[in-house]
Formats: sequence, structure tokens, C-alpha cells
Amino acid sequence: VQLQASGVGLVEAGGCLRLSCASSGRTLSTYGVRWFRQAPGKEREFVAIINYSGSVTYYADSVKGRFTISRDNAKNTVYLQMNSLKSEDTAAYYCGAAVVFSRREHDVAYWGNGTQVTVSS
Repeated sequence: VQLQASGVGLVEAGGCLRLSCASSGRTLSTYGVRWFRQAPGKEREFVAIINYSGSVTYYADSVKGRFTISRDNAKNTVYLQMNSLKSEDTAAYYCGAAVVFSRREHDVAYWGNGTQVTVSS
């Protein structure tokens, strides 16, 4: 599975942005997909996860109510809609896929490239 994240953006605080994570080759429909992020000088942290069908989602407390993860299996793509962005959301965002439905970073089998999100205050 090769994942490509997109949606690089510079937005003002309070703005919104949508990230995409697309798979080329193998279908994503059998994988849970999660987003992580890493801010400069900090460890990578879990953001959100969606199961293979899209029926189950979990979010980090820091983004709950502001971010929405969704998927379109026909397009082999998972999305992260980010609303009410804050300066502390500034980070490189990574998508990852695994059959295991887990929020743990080490359970990710396939990683996408990082895509930078910068929120100006």
C-alpha cells in the first residue's frame, strides 16, 4: 500500500482545511486509517482513526469536535476535515494504514508522506 497525503496549507486561526490520504495500487477498503501529527520539537501524536468501513471513528481530545475523519472507499481515499484551526494545530500531518484497528503508532503498517499544516495566529 502506497499512501499519498495532500492538502498542504497555510491558514489563519479559525480557518479550515481538508487533508486527503490516497492509496495507489492496493485498495484501502480493508484497512483502518489514522492520522498522526508532529510539531517541531515534539513527538508524533495520534489525531484520529477510522475503521475499514467508516462506521467507527476515534479522536484525540485536542481535536474532538473540530476535526472529522471520513473515507470514500470507492476513491481509495481518507479525509481529515479540520475546522476551527488553532496555532497549536501547526504540524506535519501523516496518514497511516493497518489492518489492526489501533491508535498506537507502532501498529501502523504503511505510512504516507507528511503534509505540512501551518496555522497563523
